[in-house]
Amino acid sequence: MAYSAISKPSLHFNTKLYTGTGSSNAITGVGFQPDWTWIKNRSETYSHQLYDAVRGVTKRIFSDLTTAEETDANGLTAFGTDGFTVGSNVGVNKSSNNIVAWNWKANGAGSANTDGSQNTTVSVNTTAGFSIVKWTGADSTASLGHGLGAVPKMIIVKRLASRAWTVYHANVGANKKLVLNTTAGEASSSDFDDTPTSSVINVGYTDDVNGSGADYIAYCFAEKKGYSKIGSYTGNSNADGTFVYLGFKPAFLLLKKYTASGQQWYIYDSKRDGKNQGDGASGGNRSLRPNTTSAEEQASGYPMDILSNGFKWRGSSTEQNSSGQSYIYMAFAEEPLVANVGASIPATAR
Repeated sequence: MAYSAISKPSLHFNTKLYTGTGSSNAITGVGFQPDWTWIKNRSETYSHQLYDAVRGVTKRIFSDLTTAEETDANGLTAFGTDGFTVGSNVGVNKSSNNIVAWNWKANGAGSANTDGSQNTTVSVNTTAGFSIVKWTGADSTASLGHGLGAVPKMIIVKRLASRAWTVYHANVGANKKLVLNTTAGEASSSDFDDTPTSSVINVGYTDDVNGSGADYIAYCFAEKKGYSKIGSYTGNSNADGTFVYLGFKPAFLLLKKYTASGQQWYIYDSKRDGKNQGDGASGGNRSLRPNTTSAEEQASGYPMDILSNGFKWRGSSTEQNSSGQSYIYMAFAEEPLVANVGASIPATAR
């Protein structure tokens, strides 16, 4: 049984759905002041826009593009105590469009960290195992303080000038990487030239992670029992598909097949419209793809059930459940099975 010290996961991660207005729009109901907000227009083919409190409001990067950080006065314009405000940008607030925002709590604009060979600025939520790390490259191998006090199992890095995203995942391992903005599988790389520790990320001498004078941002995640799970599973190409035990009902799931190229990244969550195929429903839980501008899709071709203690595939799609192939995932809880060292929480399937 996965006991959790976090009895209310929505104080650390929360999905917020809203309808665009085309003008300044204060979004409330997140439940905390977010420090990283990832927004996607569900209705149309606009890029994913990512904002964080370390880089500052109006500064956006795009998970599906290699382009440099942009400043948009009509994007996310403010972080508030219970949400955020967006302007008229169509990707985050087109009138009458359905929009989703995934929100994580760190610790504001951050502070200096000197744990590594290069100094960093770190905004960290040690309770939930999440930190935002910013640094300036130095054309060398380096260790970079991340502030978690635990070993990160997933690290998502973007050079703020034009460059591809690079991703470390513990189940893929050091000296390899994935690329968030493409369908590429695992590839040999010196971007992460050693396994991270409880205090530092170890990066190589590459333009993707430590080029001279370039600025970088990283989103770092350590597992917290009953709240987050970062791992891998093997597909079985069966309608009675692979079940992945998490120890909680997932609120958010990011995944990718990594043993072959040409496969998309996927995001599922428990707030957007969707139904479990195991209940005999049609349509399935809806997905979005971080590496494309695609609008939201009904996952009837690759159905997945959101359960009280994990998730289960109900189809044989090569992108989620191919026999013998390996997939990485990162998940955050909506409800833990058991919280506060024995105080029961009635987690239920979708």
